[in-house]
Amino acid sequence: MKRLRAVPRWFARRFGYARVICLLLLIAFAALRVADPAPVQELRLRTFDNFQAFSPRTKTIRPVTIVDIDEKSLADPKLGQWPWPRTRIAEIIDNLTRLGAVVIAFDVVFAEPDRLNPAIAAETFPNLDEATREKLRGLPSNDQVLADALRRSRIVLGETGSFDRRADLDTTLPVTGFAMTGDPIPFMEPFPGLLRNVPVIEHAAAGRGLFTIPPERDGIIRRVPMIMRAQDTTMLALSFETLRVLTGTDTVFIKAEEGGITNLVLRGFQIPTDGNGKIWVHYANHDPSIYVSAIDVLEGRVAPEKIAKKLILIGPSAIGLYDIKTTPVYPAMPGVEVHAQVLESVLTGSILTRPYWGVVVEFFAAVLLGLLVIVFAPQLGAVTLVVVGALFASALMGISWYSYTQHRLLIDFTYPMLSTTAIYLTLIFANFVREQEQRRQMRSVFGQYLSPVLVEQLADSPPKLGGEEREITVMFSDVRGFTSISESYKHDPQGLTQLMNRFLTPLTDAIIARKGYVDKYMGDAIMAFWNAPLADRDHQLNACEAALDMLDRIDMVNGEREQEAAHGGHVYIPLKVGIGLNTGIGVVGNMGSDLKFNYSALGDSVNLASRLEGQSKEYGFPIIVGSATAMAVKDRLAILELDFIMVKGKTEPEVIYAITGRQDVMHSERFQLLRNLTIEMLAAYRSRDWDEALAAIARGRKNDEARELAKLYDLYEARIRSYRQDPPPDDWNGAHALLTK
Repeated sequence: MKRLRAVPRWFARRFGYARVICLLLLIAFAALRVADPAPVQELRLRTFDNFQAFSPRTKTIRPVTIVDIDEKSLADPKLGQWPWPRTRIAEIIDNLTRLGAVVIAFDVVFAEPDRLNPAIAAETFPNLDEATREKLRGLPSNDQVLADALRRSRIVLGETGSFDRRADLDTTLPVTGFAMTGDPIPFMEPFPGLLRNVPVIEHAAAGRGLFTIPPERDGIIRRVPMIMRAQDTTMLALSFETLRVLTGTDTVFIKAEEGGITNLVLRGFQIPTDGNGKIWVHYANHDPSIYVSAIDVLEGRVAPEKIAKKLILIGPSAIGLYDIKTTPVYPAMPGVEVHAQVLESVLTGSILTRPYWGVVVEFFAAVLLGLLVIVFAPQLGAVTLVVVGALFASALMGISWYSYTQHRLLIDFTYPMLSTTAIYLTLIFANFVREQEQRRQMRSVFGQYLSPVLVEQLADSPPKLGGEEREITVMFSDVRGFTSISESYKHDPQGLTQLMNRFLTPLTDAIIARKGYVDKYMGDAIMAFWNAPLADRDHQLNACEAALDMLDRIDMVNGEREQEAAHGGHVYIPLKVGIGLNTGIGVVGNMGSDLKFNYSALGDSVNLASRLEGQSKEYGFPIIVGSATAMAVKDRLAILELDFIMVKGKTEPEVIYAITGRQDVMHSERFQLLRNLTIEMLAAYRSRDWDEALAAIARGRKNDEARELAKLYDLYEARIRSYRQDPPPDDWNGAHALLTK
């Protein structure tokens, strides 16, 4: 037991408590999907509603016409209030049949005898003589007239399921045959009772179907049952029965599996359903063009093409008849049009399908995405995390949308997205808590030797304190002749301290202003580097710009000191700074002991920068840089190649350069001329053409009026004299070995 309890603690230490919490959250969401409570269903259904609202079915044909029991018909005195005399309905049927209607279906039920039947009138109308009463009794009933009209056409009567069990059903009616695989009956929508038409009408029809449409919990009609159980009888829906009569099918085939009903088959059609025998209606927008008014049919005012070769649905849209449904695409669609939408979807092969494997795909997508987020999200930055999260969300929505628009498949993206988002937000919160702790650590670690502004920047983007390899540009600077200067303050140590602070402050400010990190002070020397701890894509340029700024600032300090010396009557010794810069791979991180440490850098690139600073006095230029630094800034600053040196302790020589100014210097004719002469001199020198090298030096001296290259020329003249007496070896490549560090 102890070992089992240790496993979660070990896992948490190894992978982090946030991952453990998210793993438990993923398990909880998996259980939630298996339970599939109402809120989860509601979210899924609303998503499918939005799909249909954004991209409803496009009508290519209109196989159905609705004969509308509308306000116009109810207002006409020939018809009047509903229910109308069944003789009038018979006339409407005869007119529709004559115009070429294929099948006529009623979205109403004639459950009671016509109140205007002649026999009823004979008993109820007062002041009739007995002869008239007898004559009325001898007339056929309105129900019989309607039944005769039904026999002259192909009519499907509507029936409705009810929640009250009624008298025993008529067993003499024709019965639709059913062939089944599995046992579909337990999955069918049940109704305890069944409300039918009066027998004389019922027996005259070609078919009978339920027009009852149970809504979802929120009242929206998304799915319509194609097959139901009403008063222990298997019944087809009105729309499906219309198709059965249309195709002349005697037997309907029902496919069922352990999970429910999957398909309904009749001649020429295989209709996929959900487990309860319902189809997802693929709605088109509400279409007034398929409606014709019943009074216009009665009076022959309907264009023949509206009726010929059409399926006809007769039903109400009048508000007072209370057959208005809410659908995903229209908030107040007449119920008769819902049946029309079902028929159009089936006849055009555009039924929506919620595949049985969709649940499996959604479940495993949620688990897989959740695991990916748990594993990789803590390793990603905040921006990357948001971008990756947006891509995942877009992919889920895109797959779901593509499945709907291209294949009419309903795949739910909300559950995987909800699960993944919850895990994602949990990790973000955990990252936030961890970052707050890291910021506290950053302030503690770097607050000893960094400005508050830089500390806050580091807190926002903390470095790896344990050490990491990174390309950095390293600077070493030193004050030339500081020993002599300090001797003049040997009786004034406070003055020496003030002097050091006076020049170290502007030099430090110049470094920090150009995004540099001041590593340490070594007496009058400064070590700094760029691109750590803060990343800096232009670290080479910023380092060189900082070096030039340092020269400008030290000139300002010298100007102030010279004026002070003139007014104070004491000796003025100018401060001169030598700077070495080099770019390369270094190791950066906290270095030191357990008691005291410093964020610093180590490596060959650091050592070379230190060596270059020491060579500035030899070559006569205050800023000397390595080749990697020079090549990075060659198009932005004035660089001058100085030498090809072999540093003590290294096996590979290094080309070194001087930074002599910014763009104004780089583009000046004088600099271009001196640089070209220097290039000529170096080329001749390295090819052992001593005379040509000296000639190039002479031309350079002639054009170097400011004598900025005097030390460089003196150095090469001395080397040439030495090589003339003692020539270099045959394998000499022009490199000069530095004898000291």
